[in-house]
Amino acid sequence: MADLTHARYPRSNAYDARWLIEHQMGPHPLWLLEWLAPALRLDSLPAGARVLDLGCGRALTSVFLAREYGVQVVAADLWIKPDDNARRIDEAEVADRVVPVHADAHDLPFGEESFDAIVSVDAYQYFGADDLYLPSLTRLLKPGGRIGVVVPSVREEIDGVEPPEHLKAHWDPGFWAFHSPAWWHRNWTRTGAVTVETADWLEDGWRDWLRWSEICAEESPSDFMAGMARDSVELLNADRGRLLGFARVVGRRG
Repeated sequence: MADLTHARYPRSNAYDARWLIEHQMGPHPLWLLEWLAPALRLDSLPAGARVLDLGCGRALTSVFLAREYGVQVVAADLWIKPDDNARRIDEAEVADRVVPVHADAHDLPFGEESFDAIVSVDAYQYFGADDLYLPSLTRLLKPGGRIGVVVPSVREEIDGVEPPEHLKAHWDPGFWAFHSPAWWHRNWTRTGAVTVETADWLEDGWRDWLRWSEICAEESPSDFMAGMARDSVELLNADRGRLLGFARVVGRRG
């Protein structure tokens, strides 16, 4: 098993590498959440605060939130069945703090002001770029609550309708959902739904993404996920940090 120890993510180092690789669905979710946490001020949330983990995938981030921050988590995902996540949550011994639900991000079954914070890691780009979306989501936040997301990103917006020449052989139309930190800052600010506190770039984030993808390409028990990882390795090696990486965006509801 490859060494996943990372000096920048000490909390994540405590989690079993095999567990992470077996259940991953993309870039390393705990590394990204650990980068998001200080900007989202997760350490300042009181014990038992309610957090919505939106697009939680296989609930790895939900387990992390419950264990590391002592919060109550609603683990919401459209693609992964709640029963599947419930088994993982129970095995992680946080069933008393994490509730898995099946939910579409555009039809969330929660009341207004239900959550102290909203988190989304490597998912928001799939549903949140619509100019009208953020206000429909932040109604679920208590006044003063924060929403924080980490998304695959581009350093600067791409002009025109063609992908960059150096990435044409690897381009997927879904990559058009990758936007720059400046784009996200403008998108969130002009909605009036939040005050944007952070919109920045993970320095050398592509290296983390590449390292993780190389490991998953070799170690993943799923042929499908190993193949996805190999595609990411080819993409990131073609780019070498010129364009691709991660954005972190945090906003506070007034």
